[in-house]
Amino acid sequence: MRRRTGLAVAGVAALVWGEWVNSRWSRALVGHSGGASEAVVVLGYRNPQTTANLINRWRVRAGIRSVVADGAHETRVIFSGGAIGGGASEAHLMADYAKTVLGFDGTVLLEEQSATTWENIANVIPLLEDVDRIKIASQPAHALKARAYLRRQRPDLAERLVRADDYRPGEWTVVKPLLALYGLWTLRGLKADERKVSS
Repeated sequence: MRRRTGLAVAGVAALVWGEWVNSRWSRALVGHSGGASEAVVVLGYRNPQTTANLINRWRVRAGIRSVVADGAHETRVIFSGGAIGGGASEAHLMADYAKTVLGFDGTVLLEEQSATTWENIANVIPLLEDVDRIKIASQPAHALKARAYLRRQRPDLAERLVRADDYRPGEWTVVKPLLALYGLWTLRGLKADERKVSS
């Protein structure tokens, strides 16, 4: 009985920790820029099949709900990700899912050359020059990594970063501890000031 109680407490603690860590990552390196125009950058995940996979479908949904979160009038959604194995690009598959399944009819741009997160950011920079606010949609750890990369590549554009709607309490709760552990590993190269949570 005592062992079961201990396991239950440990399980609840892991879930709470997963929520807390992902929430912090979603609020790191973002500000409160204003303005009428914004870009929502949706980062792709390796997708060898002919339709958007589970992770890319979730990222698209997070990106689309980020569009309506602040009611910006001039919003473009940029899907970023190259092709795996000669098939359609991640960007193309995500855009297709956004339009045909989610019914998104807003402005869509594709960046179809990137193979890494660093390249995602480098290749979307020309599409971000003229917007007032920038949101990056992915799992919170991955989005934070991308924001840190934008800060390294173009600190002036990083000043325009605002929070995307990519973290919601209770969403993916069961797997958030695993995502948090994986995130800690992928973010190990970030400096302390690149993990700073915005006030």
